Amino acid sequence: MDEKQRLIIDQAIAIADAQGVEAVSMRAVGQRLGLSPMAIYPYVRSKGALLDGMVERMLGELLATAPGAGEWQDRLRVVSAAVRKLARRHPGAYPLIVARPGATPESRRLDDLISEILQTAGVPVAEVPRLERLLSTLLLGFANSEVNGRFGAGPPDGDWDSEFAADLDDEIRLIEQVIARSGTGPSAFGAG
Repeated sequence: MDEKQRLIIDQAIAIADAQGVEAVSMRAVGQRLGLSPMAIYPYVRSKGALLDGMVERMLGELLATAPGAGEWQDRLRVVSAAVRKLARRHPGAYPLIVARPGATPESRRLDDLISEILQTAGVPVAEVPRLERLLSTLLLGFANSEVNGRFGAGPPDGDWDSEFAADLDDEIRLIEQVIARSGTGPSAFGAG
């Protein structure tokens, strides 16, 4: 993505955050930049490409903070926190991540990261897609529900962070059970 494309996409994200995704158009982006809509097309070929670019840009922002090493449980917690922070930073644009999953190869990077963490943990290859879907649904869905108001007033104590942490811990326990049943986890290979 070159500098002009990045500027166009950043303006589209700003429009979505201020007015919702439905307000994003080539005309609206052009107006923010002082350009005609036609001047944008050499850099972003269609509205669909603009929306895909928004997803890629937000995921790039998220993945820039992803840990490359450490215990797999800690890596999942860091990625989870990054997803929720991204949703809060871009409440109007974030729903595109859920609405346009895997639209481009670049947009699959979060799924690939979660799959890599699961494989590193020792999850059998045949189980990785299922567990990746469970984790992605929790991470992306919880954050989406937070920013779109689906949860309403919140839990009785108003602590969504604790509720999310408990949900993630439940999924981590499930992953540990799958690993234990398969005998493929790091402990299955002996300790040093």
